[in-house]
Amino acid sequence: MALDITAIREQFPILDRTVRGGKPLIYLDSAATTQRPRAVVEAMEQFTFSHNGAVHRGTHQLGEEATDAFEAARATVARLVGAAPDEIVWTSGATAGLNLVANGFKNASLGPKSAAASRFALKPGDEIVVTEAEHHSNLVPWQELAKATGAELRWFGVDDEGRLDLSNLNELINERTKVVAFTHVSNVTAAITPIEQIVAAARRVGATTILDACQSVAHLPLDLPALGVDFAAFSGHKMFGPTGVGVLYGTREALAALPPVNFGGSMVETVTMTDATYLPPPMRFEAGTQMVTAAIGMAAAANWLNNLGFDNLSEYENNLAEELLKVEEIPGITIIGPREAHDRVALVSFVVDGVHPHDVGQVLDDAGIAVRVGQHCAQPIHNRFGVSSSVRASATVYNTVAEISAFREALAQVRPFFGVD
Repeated sequence: MALDITAIREQFPILDRTVRGGKPLIYLDSAATTQRPRAVVEAMEQFTFSHNGAVHRGTHQLGEEATDAFEAARATVARLVGAAPDEIVWTSGATAGLNLVANGFKNASLGPKSAAASRFALKPGDEIVVTEAEHHSNLVPWQELAKATGAELRWFGVDDEGRLDLSNLNELINERTKVVAFTHVSNVTAAITPIEQIVAAARRVGATTILDACQSVAHLPLDLPALGVDFAAFSGHKMFGPTGVGVLYGTREALAALPPVNFGGSMVETVTMTDATYLPPPMRFEAGTQMVTAAIGMAAAANWLNNLGFDNLSEYENNLAEELLKVEEIPGITIIGPREAHDRVALVSFVVDGVHPHDVGQVLDDAGIAVRVGQHCAQPIHNRFGVSSSVRASATVYNTVAEISAFREALAQVRPFFGVD
């Protein structure tokens, strides 16, 4: 069934507003933050006005209703990625989830309290493998873990097309490898990672795999257990949900072995003045008061995505990707990443010869077009291509071919505006 894009756009009131002197808004920054449909806002409002209460605490009716809604939201988000509810840990976002895993390794390395946790203990001579395409949130935590434990950080490079170079796969992932952390989709090149090859190599040597699914969860059908990763993280605000909420997925075995990193109420089983024991996952990783209303919103976003159907979504966004790639037909534009629409999402990063990306962004903004400029929290991959920053346009299901045509027309005026031949 083809998507009714007009009906979809009507669910996003913000798309009707004007900016910069009455110009229609063309929002091409969904890789940073997606807009929210009415269903998400209404779900959060309905919970706030009718069921708000402390979860897993009170015995009064509001507390029970809030707890039921919170756990139902967990189950809904779990279904979106093929997981069981007890494999889903609520976090404040993907950054928090990735840091949770890295810090769990650190705690295990300081002295595991259980035999199971020893699988996460690192020492000098061990190796952590990442990629040159990582967002800083899936790079810096592993840098810090390497420094803290004496492990060596190694990485896959990126080829001239912007795709991961796996030519040295079995050399880089070897018997010393303990951690392999990688993105599903690059937030700069839009390239989709061949997960199966990396996971198979990691499994052969018993390494733990961690997937950054932020740029894939709203665009590709995900079955995390089928992918075989041990952990994965993604954020609500990149999948049509609210900010301030995200998910860490972990297999039951991995979550049960990982030491907790945050401590306080809601995650303890027994407490004395000298010691404490902890609840089983996922609650042992959810200390303190949770972001209940935001979790309700994230679940509404998951339902909204499922109702669209990922086959329909992928087909439509592939057409948008083809339209975005036409920017290279404009003189002076160079794309960073693959120049073909296969095995990528509807995102394109580029540089404009002779014009700084911030200046490009300002010209486009004056035309009512919102894009991202800068390093996109991914400085190493920009270094790989010899540029300090870039312009990124990212589309999703509420964008139209007409909007992308208008974006290209405005982009074509940038170099002439600055008098660049």
